[in-house]
Parts: sequence; C-alpha cells; structure tokens
Amino acid sequence: MGSPVLVTVEHARAAKLGEHSGVLCAAGIRTWMDRHGLDLRRFLDEGLPVEQFEALDDAFAQRLAAIAREEASRG
Repeated sequence: MGSPVLVTVEHARAAKLGEHSGVLCAAGIRTWMDRHGLDLRRFLDEGLPVEQFEALDDAFAQRLAAIAREEASRG
C-alpha cells in the first residue's frame, strides 16, 4: 500500500483555473481554507489528504486534488 496522497500549498500555487481565477496569494488561500473548514496550519506544514478536497463541491478543490494525484502517480 502506498503513501497517502497529500495536497500541499505547492499544489495550490499550481492550480490556477483561468487567467483571473485560482487562489494565488496567502490571504486568498487562508480565506478559501476557512470557507471550506480546512486546517490551514496543517495544510501549510504537511499537506492534507486528497480525499478532503475531493469531497468538496468546488472547482478549485477538484483542481488541487487532480494535481496532487497526478504528481503522486509519477512517483
């Protein structure tokens, strides 16, 4: 069994959805995490399980999850 897939702040920086969308600044990430009830400190320190993002009905969350899973599949 492999390691759990974690979504990290690096994935958030890579997850821009369009020219003017995505959460690219620290304040934006903080606000977005608060809005979705996610642990910002843990996210910044170690990442959060991809399943937490996949459970959200949010395009940005789905993009984060896809980036993290793609990265994990490459090893």
